[in-house]
Amino acid sequence: MVDLFAVGADDSGLRPLADRLRPASLETVVGQDHLLATDGPLGRMVAAGKVSSLILWGPPGSGKTTIARLLANHAELSFEQISAIFSGVADLKKVFEAAKIRRMDGRGTLLFVDEIHRFNRSQQDGFLPYVEDGTITLVGATTENPSFEINGALLSRMQVLVLNRHDDDALEQLIVRAEADLGRRLPLDDAARVSLKAMADGDGRFLLNCVETLADTDDGQTLTPEGLAKLLQMRAPAYDKDRDGHYNLISALHKSLRGSDPDAALYWTARMLVAGEDPMYLIRRLVRFASEDIGLADPEAIHQALAAKNTYEFLGSPEGELQIVQAVLYLAAAPKSNAAYKAEKAAKKTARATGSLMPPAHILNAPTKLMKDIGYGKDYAYDHDAEGGVSGQNYFPDDMRRQQFYHPVERGFERDVQKRLAYFQKFRDAAHNQDDKAD
Repeated sequence: MVDLFAVGADDSGLRPLADRLRPASLETVVGQDHLLATDGPLGRMVAAGKVSSLILWGPPGSGKTTIARLLANHAELSFEQISAIFSGVADLKKVFEAAKIRRMDGRGTLLFVDEIHRFNRSQQDGFLPYVEDGTITLVGATTENPSFEINGALLSRMQVLVLNRHDDDALEQLIVRAEADLGRRLPLDDAARVSLKAMADGDGRFLLNCVETLADTDDGQTLTPEGLAKLLQMRAPAYDKDRDGHYNLISALHKSLRGSDPDAALYWTARMLVAGEDPMYLIRRLVRFASEDIGLADPEAIHQALAAKNTYEFLGSPEGELQIVQAVLYLAAAPKSNAAYKAEKAAKKTARATGSLMPPAHILNAPTKLMKDIGYGKDYAYDHDAEGGVSGQNYFPDDMRRQQFYHPVERGFERDVQKRLAYFQKFRDAAHNQDDKAD
């Protein structure tokens, strides 16, 4: 996806390239067609001639500020812009007062708040009365998940629109527009042109800044990817260990493991390690995965995950990371089963529902005479003495019907477990039938 840069009216070259190429109209915005097409939410809003309050959620350089400014122009609203990083309550009061005055003069205000998630809860609540009475049309920009960062009351009064990161085609469009503005082709071979887009990592603003650097340092030599890397510093991957990027990537890893895709799982592991994720956090998630998504389908999985922990603690980075990779590959290739996970949930649900039912008397120890007299341990069948090593006795409370929480799957080691459970059930059925005859 792409930043909303398009060829602007000013080609004097006095302003930065990224500023010169900002779109002059919504029609010239690139990379956000899912929002701006005639059947998209912004397209329908523009056609109706009314802009509602919005949250624009997207990565850096995806055009949030430009879209807000163009919406204000289209709706003939005064455009006010503040940043939650640099603004406080006093700044907001000034903006609200100015908007009130404009409203009395019959003119509306679009207030664009960059990094709106940086405002605390009470500051966010301060917007509510002005949004509700129409004093302002609020457009907030955020790189973080609004569900977590924006007050529920404010969020319910705004429409959330997701902006996409720039894909390869969109970045190429930006380069072509930049070359048209500069009047010459960039001094890059085909491979270096691909590398330039990869360096941008979806950020159109960063891409155009790189293009401007290339233009300013052009000495007539055609650059290869190696030459480009020397000239430009690669953009650090967008990743914050306590925010969305962190949780998105670990989710991608978990689901790739569950989907038995070793290559995808290895890619997401590498993404997290390259971005500086704590390897022990990764290992903790692998241990959890081995229990939750593999379980008894492959009992060795948990050992591989714990081996990654022990090895990493012993070797550290980078050597210990190879054992993490080995664990990831093993878990991805292992047969999968969530039978143990589901059994745990079902057993806990039943335990909460049945309260404090006593175990049946025959499986209670009787260390005192009184306990023997009241029936503790009476008629207990010692399984090792039973035929097949299974007595088939009941071990659930007397007032509770037998339950089955664990349903092994037809994969991996659990196929063998299924056979064992069926074998045990024959003895329980025989014991039950004998009890019925005795009754």
